[in-house]
Amino acid sequence: MARLARTAGLTDVQEEILSTVRTFVDKEIIPHAQALEHGDTYPADIVEGMKEMGLFGLTIPEEFGGLGESLLTYALVVEQIARGWMSVSGVINTHFIVAHMLKQHGTPEQQQKYLPRMATGEVRGSFSMSEPELGSDVAAIRTRATRDGDDFVVNGQKMWLTNGGTSNLTAVLVKTDEGAEKAHRNLTTFLVEKPEGYGEVLPGLTIPGKIDKMGYKGVDTTEMVFDGFRIGADQVLGGRTGQGFRHMMDGVEVGRVNVAARACGIALRSFELAIEYAQQRKTFGKPIVEHQAIAFKLAEMATKVEAAHLMMVNAARLKDSGARNDVEAGMAKLIASEYCAEVTQEAFRIHGGYGYSKEYEIERLMREAPFLLIGEGTSEIQKTIISRGLLRDYQSRG
Repeated sequence: MARLARTAGLTDVQEEILSTVRTFVDKEIIPHAQALEHGDTYPADIVEGMKEMGLFGLTIPEEFGGLGESLLTYALVVEQIARGWMSVSGVINTHFIVAHMLKQHGTPEQQQKYLPRMATGEVRGSFSMSEPELGSDVAAIRTRATRDGDDFVVNGQKMWLTNGGTSNLTAVLVKTDEGAEKAHRNLTTFLVEKPEGYGEVLPGLTIPGKIDKMGYKGVDTTEMVFDGFRIGADQVLGGRTGQGFRHMMDGVEVGRVNVAARACGIALRSFELAIEYAQQRKTFGKPIVEHQAIAFKLAEMATKVEAAHLMMVNAARLKDSGARNDVEAGMAKLIASEYCAEVTQEAFRIHGGYGYSKEYEIERLMREAPFLLIGEGTSEIQKTIISRGLLRDYQSRG
C-alpha cells in the first residue's frame, strides 16, 4: 500500500472496513465517476452499494442496528470515498451529521423512530442552516416557527441544502420566540420528515429544484421553502425549543472534520494522478518526473497531503475522546481545504494542456476542490474560530 495518508493505531476492524471501502472505491466509483459527474447524474448504484456495506449506519450505535464506529473511522472512510468522487461522500455526509445530532441530542422516542431506519439507509438525512441572505451569520436566521396548539407553523426560505431532493429527513434550524436576549438562544432544530423529490412535496413545503453548480455534481443542492407548513411539537430535536444552535454547532463541528477528510481525499487523488502522469509523460528525452522542477512539486504536494491527513486524524480523535475540538477541527478544515486547492492546482499544472481536457480526471478535481474552501464555513470563518479559541487558552496575564 502507498505510504501517504496512513493512520497509526487502527484496530483490526477499522483496517478491514477501510480495506473494503478502498476496494469499493477503486472498482465501483473511480471507473464511473467521470461519466456520472459530466452527466450530473445521481449515483444510485453506488449509493445502493454503500447501503449494502452498512456505511449509512457506520457511526449509529449497534443497539439501533448500526456498526457503532467512531468519528475517526467515518472520517477515514470519507477520505477514501472522496478520493474516488467527492459527490459520493456528500451523499453520506449530511446523513451522518443528522444521525450524530439524533444520537447526541434526540429524545429516546426520536432515536427509536429514526436511527434504525437511518442505519439501513431507508431514511437518508440532510440538514439546513443557511438562508439566501444569511451567509455565516447563523444567528440572523429569518425562517420562523410559530406555536399553534400542539403544532408549529413554519414560514421562510432555506438555501444550499445538500441532498435536499433525495433525502427524506431534514434537520432544519429556524427561529422560535424564546424571549432570549441573545439571538442564538431563540433558535430551534426541527426534524422535517418528507418525501423525496421536487415541487410541493408536502402542504406548505416546496423543494424548488436542483441548483446548477460549477462542480460537486451528481449530488443535489436545493432550496427549501416553507409557506404555512405545519409540524408537530414532537419533531423538535431533543423535545426542547431554543436549543437548536447548540445542536447544529455540534453537528457542524463533526462536519468540519468530514470536510477536512474530503479535502484529504481529493488532494491524495490529485497527487496519485500527478505522480503517475509525471512518470509516463516525456520531454527532452526523459520522463518529466526526472526534471527537478517536477520532482520538487511532487515532494511539496506529498508533504501537504500528509500534513492535512495528520491534522484531520487528530481532530477526529479529539472529538471521539469527548474533548472540545472546535479549534482543532477548524485548523484541520482550514489547512486541508487550502492544501487541497494547492495540490490540485499543482497536479493540473503537471498535466499541462491535458489537464484542461474533460477526458482527464484532474479537470473534475479542479472544479471540486474550491467547494471545500467554503463548505462548512469559509477559511476566514475557521480563522475566526481558531483565533477565539487561542485567546481563550492564552489569555494575557499582563
